[in-house]
Amino acid sequence: MKEIEKVLTLRQAASDIKFGRYFYDEVEQGVGKYFRSSILTEIDSLYLFAGIHPVRYGFYCMLAKRFPFAIYYLLEDKIAKVVAVLDLRRDPKWIQYQLNQRRG
Repeated sequence: MKEIEKVLTLRQAASDIKFGRYFYDEVEQGVGKYFRSSILTEIDSLYLFAGIHPVRYGFYCMLAKRFPFAIYYLLEDKIAKVVAVLDLRRDPKWIQYQLNQRRG
């Protein structure tokens, strides 16, 4: 576990969260807001727990507790960069493709 000074959510990961919120609001009004809040709380926990998660597709992978999503992040110096927040119900090849596109 590394000491983290900053957690950055990159633009594409923020887009993933927005998409998830819209998806869950279509299921039932208000669930999308709960999804967003839950995911942001998970991301904030990286200040304490960054680096303890398994590495998948070259990224640390933290599983969300309340929704079937994974938060993929990188560690650079004392910064955790959230690269993607992806639905685990998707085809694993799609997930791997998305992550490869975001590798930078």
